[in-house]
Amino acid sequence: MGAEIRGEMNIWQRLSIPTTTPEETLKKALDFFRPKSLSALRVPDPSYKIQAMGIASFGPIDLRKDSPTYGNITTTPKPGWAYTDLVTPIRDGFGIPVGFDTDVNGAALGEQGYGAGKGLTSLVYFTVGTGIGGGALVNGEPIHGLVHTEMGHFPVERHPDDKYEGICAYHKDCLEGLATGPSIQARWGAPGSQLPVDHAAWEMEAYYLAQAVCDVVYALSPQRIIMGGGVMHQAHLFPLIRQKTLKRLNGYVQSPVILKHIDTVIVPPGLGDDAGIMGALELARRAAEESK
Repeated sequence: MGAEIRGEMNIWQRLSIPTTTPEETLKKALDFFRPKSLSALRVPDPSYKIQAMGIASFGPIDLRKDSPTYGNITTTPKPGWAYTDLVTPIRDGFGIPVGFDTDVNGAALGEQGYGAGKGLTSLVYFTVGTGIGGGALVNGEPIHGLVHTEMGHFPVERHPDDKYEGICAYHKDCLEGLATGPSIQARWGAPGSQLPVDHAAWEMEAYYLAQAVCDVVYALSPQRIIMGGGVMHQAHLFPLIRQKTLKRLNGYVQSPVILKHIDTVIVPPGLGDDAGIMGALELARRAAEESK
C-alpha cells in the first residue's frame, strides 16, 4: 500500500497490491511513486517532489543500521521473501532518505501521532489477523534491541477446552499459533466473520489475547494497548478481553486507570485499518527530519 503526503499527514491516493514475488510486488509499489503516477494526483504545486519514504513491513526484519542485511526481511515464512532488501531499491532508486520499521511499530507510531494514542508516550499496538504482531513505544520511540519485539510468539497457557495443535510454523501453540484468524478457521471450520457473537470461539480467543495483554502490562506498563487487525473487527471481543485481563491481573497492578477505566486502556485503533499506512508516513517524516 502506498500514499503521498504534502504538508499535513493526509492520504492523497492509495493502492493495494497483492503480495506475490518480491520482484513483482516491489516493482508495482515503486511504479506507484514514479512521476507519471504522481501527475494523476493533480498536485497544485508543480515543484512538488517526494522528499522521503517510510516502510512499515511485515517481518522479521533487520533494523540494525550497522548490519550488512539492514533493510532486509529475514526469516519470514512467506515463500520467496526471506532476505529481500526493501530499503536499498527505494533509497537508491529515488535518492531520498527512507524510514524503516516493522508494520506494528509503524502502526503504533501512526496511532500515537494521529489516532487512539495521540499525546501518549507509552503504548503497545497489537495486530490480530492472518498473523499476530505487537509494536511498542517507550518514551515515544519504538523499541529496538537485538532485533525487534515478537509479541505474536508469546507462549500462552492453553485454554482447558482447546484441542487444536496450533498453526505457527515455528512453535505450534504460541499466541500466533492459537489466536490468529487462520487458527480460528482451522479450529472451528469457519472464519471468525461467520461465527455468531455467542460462539465459544470468542471466549477462547479472549482467553489467549488477555494473556498477551497481561504480559505487556507487566513488562512495559503502557498507557494504552491498541488492538487492531481483521480479528479485532469483532467488536464484542473487547469487553471479553478487558474482563479476562482484569481477572488475570487479580488486583496486582494497582493502577486506578486499569482498575476503574480499563475500557480506556484496551481500545481499538483510532485510525482503523489506516494505522499502518499513517505509521509509514510518520517514518518518512522522521527520516526527512533526520536527514536535514
